[in-house]
Formats: sequence, structure tokens, C-alpha cells
Amino acid sequence: MAVQCFMYICGDVDSCERFPAIESILAIHHIGLFLLVPQSIPAIDGVLLRSSNPLPRARQALAALQRHRIPFILLTNGGGKHERDRVAQLNDLLSIPISPSMFIQSHTPFADLIESTTPNEDPQTPLKEKAILVIGGDGDQCRKVAESYGFKNVIIPADIITTSPSLWPFTSPQNYSDYARTLPLPIYNPSLGPRPSSSSSIQDKYLRIHSIFIFNDPHEWALDTQLLLDILLSDSGILGTQSSRPTTNTQVPLYFSNPDLHWASQYHLPRLGQGGFQAAFKGVWDAVTGGKIPLNYTLIGKPSQETFEFAEKRLMAHRRDLLGLPNGEAAGGARLRKVYMVGDNPESDIAGGNRFQSPIGSKWDTILVRSGVYDGGEPAHSPTTTVNGVWDAVEWALDQERWADGEEGKA
Repeated sequence: MAVQCFMYICGDVDSCERFPAIESILAIHHIGLFLLVPQSIPAIDGVLLRSSNPLPRARQALAALQRHRIPFILLTNGGGKHERDRVAQLNDLLSIPISPSMFIQSHTPFADLIESTTPNEDPQTPLKEKAILVIGGDGDQCRKVAESYGFKNVIIPADIITTSPSLWPFTSPQNYSDYARTLPLPIYNPSLGPRPSSSSSIQDKYLRIHSIFIFNDPHEWALDTQLLLDILLSDSGILGTQSSRPTTNTQVPLYFSNPDLHWASQYHLPRLGQGGFQAAFKGVWDAVTGGKIPLNYTLIGKPSQETFEFAEKRLMAHRRDLLGLPNGEAAGGARLRKVYMVGDNPESDIAGGNRFQSPIGSKWDTILVRSGVYDGGEPAHSPTTTVNGVWDAVEWALDQERWADGEEGKA
């Protein structure tokens, strides 16, 4: 029983609300003469939308997939809101019913970390029970997203600066009064007593950050940079302390969700994104540490291997739900064998698809569309093929599988 899969990445950043790119995966599988229909993952940047307007035949392409029970999942480097909010926006624009489980944002893979443990700590206590710092996005939106993933003790910079304004005296705590929360524990200060350490029994009396997550583009680079420095150079993440011997191994786990240096806005030139903040922070880190302590961090988001692995796992779960298959992708001999990925950005979409090493051994082909970032010429990363838009991409992929409207697919 052969299983074909199609994944296409769509991309068009909404100029008004920076609507995320969406990547898609579609799978067409075959059991004898019984057609088990496909799955997919689309993206928006330049593939489905342009400035909040659907691109030609984008809706028809997705409608055709749904009409033939070809499931799709959406993947994007955007974020900052809950998946259900993004899906509601997309449903309104395209009039295509999509569920939140079909939509993967840059920070969605963080949901897989709630049961993980942090190095050199109690292995019986999962991260969801510990204090984490979440940075980025508007107000406390990213806190709410993190809590929806299952994290129970989410702290944002607003909570810290309203409790300890002297930490960064160049902003007013009143700016955050609408959404700042009281910290669960005080920030250490020498006036409060003996200095806590990782081996001290009093360390639990003060605020300790166990992991840092950059969910979305930071809006206050200076404050966020100072907080990152304070925590990464602290003794075991205890804010207000400083490690006497900071090394790569003493740093609190740090996660970035999006490597994109630029993004498109209403302004006529690209604006710096989370990748810009990451580059700036690394520069400050090297200056502060004299370049002697490498910054230890994890970077996800397309084109990273981690993000595409997460997308493939979500694709397989969606496939099982749609087809009523038992757990285990190879149940009954069914195997996800091929993925077609469509995107408009050679640097992230095509590069990621070309480099991805599938843990389950599926083969990926990449399709570059001309309706977004790519404007012609020799792309930095060569796709399997190049087409005008998402409808053409779907047609090309189905043609490769010898599957046509009203016909069964043939592997």
C-alpha cells in the first residue's frame, strides 16, 4: 500500500497585520483500488494571500483539496497570537473551513516541551510546572498562547519591570499596568539576605527562570536584551544574582522561534524581525563576555530541521484522524512516502524542504511559486519545479502522481 504526500508552503505577509506565511502538505495514498485521500500543509506568504487579498485561484485550490478530501495543514513563521485566532482570520479571508489543529505557527512546536525537563534539575518536575520567561508579541498575547499550550507559570518582561523598575529605568511601569501580573516570588536583592545559589536551600525563595522562549518579535529590544543578559549570566536562572563562573553549560535554556531577519510591512522597505533581534543580542552577548563564552540557544522556525519534523508529525496525526487509521503511521502497511512542498521564498521554504531529512524516510519535492517573495532569476536554492501560483502547484503535484479530478491516484 503506497502513500503519497504533498506539502506546500504558501507565503504572503499581510501588509497591515503581518499575516503569517503558511506552508502546506498534501498526501495522496492508495490501497489497491481504494483511494485513501491526501493531506497537506499550506502557507500564506505570497501563495494564498497578498495584502489580505486572496491570490488568484488560491481559494479554488484549497476548495478542490477539500472537495476531494485532501486534508491540509498550515505552517508559518508568523506568530504572536493563538492558532485559533489566525485560523479565524484565514477562514474569513478564504471562506475555507480550517481547524486550529491544522495551523502551525513558529512557536507551536514549543507545546511539545511542556513535559520536558531542564538540565541539572529535578527530572521528576516537567517544565510546565516551572517558571519560564516568554518574550515578544503585543502585550500579554504570547503569555496567553504559552498558557494554552499547558505552561502553568509564565512570566513576561512586564511582570518583572513593574515589580523592579530599577532593573531598566528607561521605561515606565505604567506602560504595562493593564496586563502585568504579580511575580510568584521576589527578585533577589542583597538587602533581602544571603545570596542564593544552585546549591543553596534558599534558592526557592526567589524568582528563578528555568527557560526563556522568544515566541514572537520582541517590541522592546533594550529591555529584553537586558533581561536576557541578567538571566543567562545569573546563578542557575535566579534573577538578581550573577554566576561567578559563567559558561555555556550554566546558561538557562534559550529558544528562538523564527530566524527571519526581515519581514514585509506597509513601509516600502523590509523591517527587522526576530532574526534581527537574535543577531543584535548575539553581538551584545559577545561584547559583554569578551567573545569567550559561546551563546547556547535553540533556533526553530523554517527552514530548521526541528520545525519540519514537527510539521511532518502533525501531518501524520492529521492523516490518521482523517482516515480513521490506528496509531502508528505504518499501520496496515500504509506509509507516508512522498511530500511536495510549495513555497514562495527560496531562502526559507525551498532551502528547508531541500535540506529536510525525514525521520520516517519520506521523500520531499519542492515547488517554488512566483506569486510572492521570489521575483524571477536564478533562485538561491533550486526547487524541483517552479510554477506561477498555488493552483498550478497543486495541479503539478497531482499530475506527478497521475491523479486527476474524478480519478483515483496511482503510485
